[in-house]
Amino acid sequence: MSTIKISEQIAFLRKQKGLTQEELANILGVTNQAVSKWETGENLPDAGILLELADILNTTTDKILSAGNLILRKTKRV
Repeated sequence: MSTIKISEQIAFLRKQKGLTQEELANILGVTNQAVSKWETGENLPDAGILLELADILNTTTDKILSAGNLILRKTKRV
């Protein structure tokens, strides 16, 4: 999945939740510039923040990282 699609997903979910970039940043303890960079695709959230971000946005890390498309995988049995 491309960084751009992930960034669009983060922005979409934040807006759906009714949060500004600054409000989300304050909740997560990061700068609003960090949130802006996530949403423009310049950077991605650190793994340590990703779980909390998903929780705040009422979603899963899988949905954020797959840009809203859940990827089903077949497991191989040995």
